[in-house]
Amino acid sequence: MKCKLVGVCKIVTQNVEKIKSLPLLLLRLTLAYGFYGPATMKWNDIHAIGDWFASMDYPFPYLNAYLAGITEISGVFLLILGLGTRLISIPLMVTMLVAIFTVHLGNGFEAGSNGFEIPFYYLIMLFTLFVYGPGKFSIDNIIKNYRNKIA
Repeated sequence: MKCKLVGVCKIVTQNVEKIKSLPLLLLRLTLAYGFYGPATMKWNDIHAIGDWFASMDYPFPYLNAYLAGITEISGVFLLILGLGTRLISIPLMVTMLVAIFTVHLGNGFEAGSNGFEIPFYYLIMLFTLFVYGPGKFSIDNIIKNYRNKIA
């Protein structure tokens, strides 16, 4: 009986190895979708975002509104493509930390109360992409494979 279980575990492990990049792709696509709404909202009225940042005493509120908007819209496209995934994850994580500490933390955890739940989940997903990279379904992987061939 023990031998059969070992064989089953080996088969499962081999098959899971074949799809281990799929969750990374799904994380990227989920995050891109999640950032799309806030990014387009910012760009629809960037001045209002700057005013809102000013009301919360952000330093350089209009500059920060543009930086947040650029970061989020860049993140949408780069995450979809899997291009510069680790690099774009860094400013997106910073954006989530700022959102958590300046907007959401005082409202508790639950998303329904405008708490920090969603930005915290995004932060964890971005950190996962930063650590593991975008996976094989990405332009980053195509570039890596090309470099390995010519090296």
